[in-house]
Amino acid sequence: MYQYTDFDQDFVRKRSEQFRDQLERWQTGKISEDEFRPLRLQNGWYVQRYAPMLRVAVPYGEISAPQLRVLARIAREYDEPEAEAYRQALDIQGAMGTTYLPTHYAHFTTRTNVQFNWIPLSKAADVMDLLASVSMHGIQTSGNCIRNTTTDALAGVAIDEIIDPRPYAEILRQWTTLHPEFAFLPRKFKIAISGAQEDRAATGWHDVGLHLVRNEAGEIGFKVFVGGGMGRTPVIGTPIREFLPWNQIMNYIEAIVRVYNEHGRRDNKYKARIKILVKAEGQKYIDDVEEEFRQIVEVDGGPHTVPDAELERVKACFTDPDLSHYPALNGADAEQLLAQQAAAEPTFARWLGRNVHPHRIPALRAVTLSFKRVGQAPGDASADQLDALADLVDQFSAGEARVTHDQNVVLPWVHASQLHALWERAKQLGLASTNVDLLTDMIACPGGDLCALANARSLPIAATITERYQDLDELDDIGDIDLHISGCINSCGHHHTGNIGILGVDKDGKEWYQITVGGSDGSTLSGPAQAGKVIGPSFSAGEVPDVIEALLTTYRDLRERGEHFIDTVRRVGIDPFKKAGAAARHPAPEAETAEAEG
Repeated sequence: MYQYTDFDQDFVRKRSEQFRDQLERWQTGKISEDEFRPLRLQNGWYVQRYAPMLRVAVPYGEISAPQLRVLARIAREYDEPEAEAYRQALDIQGAMGTTYLPTHYAHFTTRTNVQFNWIPLSKAADVMDLLASVSMHGIQTSGNCIRNTTTDALAGVAIDEIIDPRPYAEILRQWTTLHPEFAFLPRKFKIAISGAQEDRAATGWHDVGLHLVRNEAGEIGFKVFVGGGMGRTPVIGTPIREFLPWNQIMNYIEAIVRVYNEHGRRDNKYKARIKILVKAEGQKYIDDVEEEFRQIVEVDGGPHTVPDAELERVKACFTDPDLSHYPALNGADAEQLLAQQAAAEPTFARWLGRNVHPHRIPALRAVTLSFKRVGQAPGDASADQLDALADLVDQFSAGEARVTHDQNVVLPWVHASQLHALWERAKQLGLASTNVDLLTDMIACPGGDLCALANARSLPIAATITERYQDLDELDDIGDIDLHISGCINSCGHHHTGNIGILGVDKDGKEWYQITVGGSDGSTLSGPAQAGKVIGPSFSAGEVPDVIEALLTTYRDLRERGEHFIDTVRRVGIDPFKKAGAAARHPAPEAETAEAEG
């Protein structure tokens, strides 16, 4: 893992001290709410539906055991709402039906950050000091800046990796953190990097997507995509450079952002993302970027060209951890051992097949711990689970874990001989569900239960579907499928990319849900990135589980041997799914029907 330098640590500590001073001045009335708002946002503090929400940065998803323990302490000691606010929240949610308002929890997000939903602002400075003690912070987690750069959860260990993307992600993190031009963009800006044959970073859906590649001469560079994004207008990024030398990446991104900063719309936040500019300008935007890049390199001298020595310095932080205490075991022996254990225990065999991934070191494996189970929202982790997770990370994964785009956690350095022991311990903690890539391994945002922007609740829908599909044999029969749920058009639950997507919408002050099929994040499983298509008018909350069941039944009736859900949708089109959704709609009560007819 990357270890913060003295400069990094000093910067984070000073930012924490600065925030404490800002908070105290706001509390004493020396600065107004309007003046304080951008200051707290720059440190990851929002004010949500019922209470403040803190978003903690986890750059490119890498997190250590000590950091997990500090997050556990924050959840246990600080994620405690003020009594009156919590009572009001419970009353409001109780009137709406199912509630999910847990305290002393953290939440893993789709951008590999961590959120807390109930920390009072009066305690915010103490929390920032705790985070700084383990080189954590909320910088670049909110506001119209370049947000946390994300990458593949298997970076550095994947067997299909071409180039490890983490050093490049770290270089971009350092550069964008302090770049003044990146702090006040027309809208938020997201970058993702993939260094493998399979795009597990959903790069097509980002403002800038970067693919590390080698050209015919063996030189390393980037294929650059610009203008992807979800929200009201889902757009797949446009390739604008087939090969950019790696050391020019900062100069080129500066050109991309300068043109965006100059021409991006600031009069309408719904049209302010770079995807709108790229779509409107087309080739002109690309030409403007190339000209700006030429000016930066030829006229300004390429001030952000990355020196070889700097790349080597950062790369040295991403060498393999000390594995000398691991028992000697070659790849063939590891396979034989696991085959014997799997034959003896079918449930362990199922876990090996679903949660365990091959590793570039033959004796090792990467393991996904599922944070999707009945009674707990997708991506949520209690204080006790975070502490237990830290112990697992220390014992089984050389002190390192990865927060994933799918709201789970990966242990990237597990020795094959320790997989069975890890499985046993994970089962005790409720983290060994063998549902990875299956229906109940869904993505869901916090939705209307917690978020002020949401039109509808996500978590009760996720809970109902999870409860309905608990038969693992049935889940295996349905096969690999992405189900994503967003509570509003901002798409924090990535509903556009779901093979099945669920979007909460507001109709006359009531919660309704729009359903799409055929979306993809661009992974090998789901195929090229594309947005799902709407199957018809929106559905009530009570109808959604039956509609999902109807879609799955249609798929199982129409699929050919070996086809996943997304394959069947692409082969037969969405019409059969539209019909299935319409047939699953609940009939209106007679009085309501008569009123409508009258």
